[in-house]
Amino acid sequence: MQRRDFITLLGGAAAGWPLAARGQQPGMPVIGFLSSRSPGESAGVVAAFRQGLGETGFVEGHNLAIAFRWAEGRFDRLPALAAELVGLPAALLFSAGGPPTAFAAQAATPTIPIVFSAVADPVEIGLIPSLNQPGGNITGMALFNAPLAEKRIELTKELMPSVRVIGYLLNPSNQASQTESKGALAAGRALGIELHVLHASSESELETAFADVAKLSSRALVVSGEPFFDSQRERIVALSARYGVAAVYTFRESVLAGGLMSYGTDLPDSYRQAATYAGRILKGEKPANLPVMQPTKFELIINLKTAKALGLTVPPLLLARADEVIE
Repeated sequence: MQRRDFITLLGGAAAGWPLAARGQQPGMPVIGFLSSRSPGESAGVVAAFRQGLGETGFVEGHNLAIAFRWAEGRFDRLPALAAELVGLPAALLFSAGGPPTAFAAQAATPTIPIVFSAVADPVEIGLIPSLNQPGGNITGMALFNAPLAEKRIELTKELMPSVRVIGYLLNPSNQASQTESKGALAAGRALGIELHVLHASSESELETAFADVAKLSSRALVVSGEPFFDSQRERIVALSARYGVAAVYTFRESVLAGGLMSYGTDLPDSYRQAATYAGRILKGEKPANLPVMQPTKFELIINLKTAKALGLTVPPLLLARADEVIE
């Protein structure tokens, strides 16, 4: 076994060790951090999560313990991981990584408070009855992918003015994919774009999807902001480069990894805000009384190096509107 592999294995094992073995103090509340994503690509959002807890007076190892469970893009693992956290027992479940995690947490307990982060269209997908009155034991931070999908298609056309055909990559095992697909198709029709919806929920299906996009006349693709795709971020960016696909993403992290362009919410800030709800609930507030938050920060990121490699010239007006340009 290589040293790097051993360290990775050790780190993953440590996340699952009993909390007492890692120095939990008696009587210290435990947050169960359940994620459909991977620990390696989640460092930024975990740091923001800890920051939000700190803003409410909770510091890991001082007056709070955190137990992490990672599904690494395998949504079928989530129910068992949620059950583990409920059995600790956890004082609160923090659901990270979109609708699949939130539904798994909700199914695992009707009583333990749950705070979700970055859930797309939570009312539309049936997670909660109302944003203002989420009810029950669950609340958190919502994202709205349908209107943002329209914006990403608009930006793709602005980047490539002659484009008439665009691929749109979705994970069908994500409960929000149907809503997002409807919004994207409607946006495409409004812009005169022929949209090809492509599905992938495994590594082999990602390969097939990019091979299909490469056959389109424009080789343009919008990638849904989705936990399985987040866990496969570097693979997706590499596939885009291999097939010469101009891919537009949801989150900044994909552009930092070499992607072309992204437009969406500031994901770490969403985790920070959701974590403040977790702190407030640990202090005695009820999830049912905390309206679901909505993001206020959106960012456009462009990677000029990737654009050059694809033979694209970014229009000056688009470049001027970017929040960050990577050269």
